[in-house]
Amino acid sequence: MPKLTKRAHRKKKDQNAPKRGLSAYMFFSQEYREKVKLQNPDATFGKILGEMWKEMTDDQKKPYKAKAEKDKQRYEAEKASYQATLA
Repeated sequence: MPKLTKRAHRKKKDQNAPKRGLSAYMFFSQEYREKVKLQNPDATFGKILGEMWKEMTDDQKKPYKAKAEKDKQRYEAEKASYQATLA
């Protein structure tokens, strides 16, 4: 007898929901992506950016971590006001 399975349907994401905060690495990659693409047009820049990020010291990463923390606070504030409208 064939096994019957139900497919789980994913809920549609609310268009009014706030966007999640970006990570420190994402802020870094946004800043350096174009520079890396110009220097290495044929290379996969994701790998290059990853290597650059790994080689950075904590002091060099500090501005990106600060931006990420600020964006996280923005997201938390928007999320709280969004959830208040749902209640």
